[in-house]
Amino acid sequence: MKKITILKDEYWWAADVSMGIHMPFDAKSIIKIDLGGDESQNPKNPLLLSSKGRYVWDELPFCADFNCGSINFDRDVEVCDGYENLKGAYLAAMKEHFHFTGKTPPKEFFLHPQYNTWIELLYDQNEKDIIRYAESIIENDFQSGILMIYDGWMNDYGDWRFSTEKFTDPIGMCKKLKEMGFKIMLWVCPFISADSATFRKLEKEGGLLIAANGKPAIRCWWNGYSAVLDMTNPKACEWFKNQLDILVDEYNVDGFKFDAGDPFMYRIDDKTYVPTKTIMDQTEAYSRFVMQYEYNELRAGYKYGGTPLVMRLADKSHSWENNGLNTLLPNSIIQGLSGYAYHCPDMVGGGEIENFLENCHKLDSELFVRCAQASALMPMMQISASPWHVLDKEYSDMVKAAMDLHNKFGETILNLAENAAKTGEPIIRHMAYEFPDCEMEEVSDQFMLGSDILVAPVMEKGKRERYVKFPRGKWMSEDGMVYSESGIVPAPLDRLLYFKKI
Repeated sequence: MKKITILKDEYWWAADVSMGIHMPFDAKSIIKIDLGGDESQNPKNPLLLSSKGRYVWDELPFCADFNCGSINFDRDVEVCDGYENLKGAYLAAMKEHFHFTGKTPPKEFFLHPQYNTWIELLYDQNEKDIIRYAESIIENDFQSGILMIYDGWMNDYGDWRFSTEKFTDPIGMCKKLKEMGFKIMLWVCPFISADSATFRKLEKEGGLLIAANGKPAIRCWWNGYSAVLDMTNPKACEWFKNQLDILVDEYNVDGFKFDAGDPFMYRIDDKTYVPTKTIMDQTEAYSRFVMQYEYNELRAGYKYGGTPLVMRLADKSHSWENNGLNTLLPNSIIQGLSGYAYHCPDMVGGGEIENFLENCHKLDSELFVRCAQASALMPMMQISASPWHVLDKEYSDMVKAAMDLHNKFGETILNLAENAAKTGEPIIRHMAYEFPDCEMEEVSDQFMLGSDILVAPVMEKGKRERYVKFPRGKWMSEDGMVYSESGIVPAPLDRLLYFKKI
């Protein structure tokens, strides 16, 4: 057990992305952070960071209980001190525990927005509508980019072949998408349908996760009940890679959106090829597998900060609050502080399927626009529901303007990604990271893109202005106005507030 006292005016952040909305923690906070728990659907690192230049690290996931001015740990964790501020603590922890590899994901992830067929087509992924979706992107003068074909394209979970019922010529489809300028990624997961020939093969060869009762583990997930690959087993990984490599070779796809891998899928008493100490070990093994593919996207990860993994936020609701737009900025900022610099927020407008279906006949156009603006100057930007279909032209044009803004800043973002690969510094940064002496610790609704661009999206419905907290110095807005003091700034619906340090 370990206990440390929270210092006067000290703030803490935990490397648990899903909890970003509740940070920072201080001497008044009463909250427990379990970095080994199964609730999170976003990446973690066994790390705490302090505004006073301290950090906590442990090779195993730990539990930290913030209560009455102290932090109580469930084990004797390592506490390192003497790094001045949040930036110093992060850089020290990064260099010691998750040093960056020098490699970035491919430039296409950063230069242009991505497209995702999930909300657009749901489970009805089919050749005709995928081509039509891609054509409509071009017809509406949106920039082509990475196109992710989502869950439903394949025969079954574990049978990673294009469905012959839905796809008459998948090779021709992929060729046509490439000719339109798209990179192609396919949705996959580590689940195996339990009443299939693939299940029987993998059960015989020993590639499945085994439950405590000695039988293949059948786990409940959002699409039903399935067996699970044991990602510590070389045979399972070899089988999975062979399936994916066939898709790369035969269909010329570029990579994969790797879903799942969440800790809720695993149990501490599962029998695995390599004995595991925690449920996070399987999540870590899944991250390691994903690293084999240059074009990747992952949502759940563990102890793989510093690597060229594209990490997307967990699905957000089509909502201003309740796991909606309110969580987008604080959780994104924590992803950077957790060592996962190559960050993609959720799909513009929200990607949580049940919530989106509930709201699809009464979409909030203003929310859609503000979501697009909040994502525009993040490392990556992703669209699914096509604005030209679900919004009136006035609002669709505003979303396009936000996407065009991302294109405009593409080279800047790419340069910051390359800098992250060399230095470990996040692409988007907490205000206190860049300005430790300006009382920015509790500001979570604005962020820095690099060191000299301040981004302040509107996060509340109906607002046409917002309070911006400026650090010392002079800051120029897009329209040439110069600000040197914090205050209210006009923010019409068609405008994202961002400011350049001068």
